[in-house]
Amino acid sequence: MNLLKALQRRTPLGWRQLTHNKSRLLTAIAGIAFADILIFMQLGFEGALYDLNTALPRQLNADIVLLSKEARNLLNPYTFSRRRLYQALDINGVTDAQPLYIKAVQWRNPQTRESTSLTLMGQNPDFSTFKLPEIEQQRDLLKQPNTLLMDRKASGEYEQVIAAVEAGELVTTEIDRTTVTLGGLFTLGASFASDGTLIVSDQTFLRMFPGNHAGSINVGLLRVQPDQDIIQIKQALVAALPDDVRVYTAEEYLAFELNEIQTESPIGFIFGIGSAMGFVVGIIIVYQVLATDVSAHMGEYATFRAMGYRQQYLLGVVLEEAVILSVLGFVPSVGVAMALYQLTTIATALPLLMTTSRVVSLLLATIMMCVLSGAIAQRKLQHADPADIF
Repeated sequence: MNLLKALQRRTPLGWRQLTHNKSRLLTAIAGIAFADILIFMQLGFEGALYDLNTALPRQLNADIVLLSKEARNLLNPYTFSRRRLYQALDINGVTDAQPLYIKAVQWRNPQTRESTSLTLMGQNPDFSTFKLPEIEQQRDLLKQPNTLLMDRKASGEYEQVIAAVEAGELVTTEIDRTTVTLGGLFTLGASFASDGTLIVSDQTFLRMFPGNHAGSINVGLLRVQPDQDIIQIKQALVAALPDDVRVYTAEEYLAFELNEIQTESPIGFIFGIGSAMGFVVGIIIVYQVLATDVSAHMGEYATFRAMGYRQQYLLGVVLEEAVILSVLGFVPSVGVAMALYQLTTIATALPLLMTTSRVVSLLLATIMMCVLSGAIAQRKLQHADPADIF
């Protein structure tokens, strides 16, 4: 309470010095906003690319996921014995265990007739492999031989194909010299590792690739009774299964996919450098503004020293200016960044989202950036000699 009263009685010297030269103030706000917008865009692109590359793993409808110990991610899964699924069913609480087959294939674009690479997934059509409602509603189509579902957001020219399928027309093409029929569409999106996804039944998958043995699967999807402890069942699976497979809960599996992207791909490093550069630019801009302000008011600071004010008080004035600048520069940057997020999403289909955690973390980083600049600029106050005013 005493602190609040003291603050109310205190002359807002920092604010008055900033507003004394409005053009300098506006320049500082614009500079800080520019740095924050740069960081916002870097973080936005990074988050969008992480979301794209984990979109497919997030749609797997399983409580526990089995992968080969050699697997790097969902699209580089290697194979392991289907026998592990039967062994998993022996664990109390596991109600279902289904295989998922995955293969990068060359297919002929029905519209351009050019060959391109997509990811083909073979699932049991009687099992809800994916959480996407569009796939769930069309699982019966997969029971038809050589019939597939196509991602309408796959990279490439598919406008005419999508329109034809939606109109109920018969569209056929080839995958590795096998004629297939497009039975339906779903919405997912491409990623760094794949231009799009195709889904067929497990039986169609095995017929298309006789060299892929039914007993060698890429992913195991396990369901657990709702009243069971998933962590305990996972531990039981780890103890019961050979060490040629890894056992993940759904949350651990998503963390595994995200960690692989962050550590093995250049995404994190590239956008991390961009964010760091924005932070450095902000420090330089704020330092220049505060250092100029201190130099312009050196006589006033010397007067304060002559009146008996300590160096800490003068430092507090500079830091006050820094905090005010951080808030004034941050507020417009949020609005501009949100507009740029929307424009970028419309232009590129990248899902740039402004999250609360991102706003809060960048606000704290902006305050830190400005305070650090103020701490550097206050060194000029050491030259505020009372003798200079006489």
